[in-house]
Amino acid sequence: MIRQMLIMLMFVMLLAGCALPPDKPVTRDELMETKIYQIYIIVESPEQVLDRLNTYGEVVLEAKRNIPGKNYLVHVKLLATADGIEVVDYDR
Repeated sequence: MIRQMLIMLMFVMLLAGCALPPDKPVTRDELMETKIYQIYIIVESPEQVLDRLNTYGEVVLEAKRNIPGKNYLVHVKLLATADGIEVVDYDR
């Protein structure tokens, strides 16, 4: 009995850690409002980013900060939330 409950609990925790697609699809205008293509140098096109956001609810991009003469490599994480797109960057 306890073993079954532990297995069920582990299964629920596994599902809770997965990203879900947004309730309302993210539009190109919403993506451009984040100004990530002005702040960072990103190789992926906006269409590729939108596809990932609307499919998985999140995307992690390799980017560089757009500072002339500097080379700051970062990971940019975009999350599609009910309030809009959340942008978080991490140093590589």
